[in-house]
Amino acid sequence: MKTMIKIIIVTTAAMFLTGCDEFETTSTQQDVSNTIEIANSLVENQPTPTDINYSLERYNLIKRAYWVNGQREKANSLVCAIEKPLGYIVLITESGAVVGNFVVDGKVSSLNSFLTPDSEYYEKKLDYGSGISDATTLAEKYSNKWLADVDGSYGENDNGIFFFTPDGKYIEWTGAYLYSDIPFIVENPVVRIGD
Repeated sequence: MKTMIKIIIVTTAAMFLTGCDEFETTSTQQDVSNTIEIANSLVENQPTPTDINYSLERYNLIKRAYWVNGQREKANSLVCAIEKPLGYIVLITESGAVVGNFVVDGKVSSLNSFLTPDSEYYEKKLDYGSGISDATTLAEKYSNKWLADVDGSYGENDNGIFFFTPDGKYIEWTGAYLYSDIPFIVENPVVRIGD
């Protein structure tokens, strides 16, 4: 009798927990579906602009490619097809000390922006039902080929930013910064000591 009661309790608990999982899964799936629907509606109401005909990001990347590969004359003579805005940046250490204030010619760009993709595929769904049984053959069939950057190198850049000053200087920074299109200078920063 005790065994029968234990079986009933375990079965009831398993059914209850399975029911909760199904409810949570269904709720989660509904949330995902709702989020996709909202995003699609927003994209339809506010489509990505298709009339941007010049990219300051690509301009910076091309200029940087010349600059860091020893072709500074090409970098400095690169013509920008639009009037570049001026920005203002303060480079800040982890402790809050100001390293420098600069005027930015154009825009600040990420060191991890690239002119070309770094691989043939960002995501490749494997088709395990393709009849290929050998794992090596499957890996070869669906291998992702890494592509070199414009200078022939592979890998990643530091996480950080780069920019050019109006007088043609190149600056990279991997710390915190404050950027605006409003001229400003931070003269009395608060320096943090300790945690």
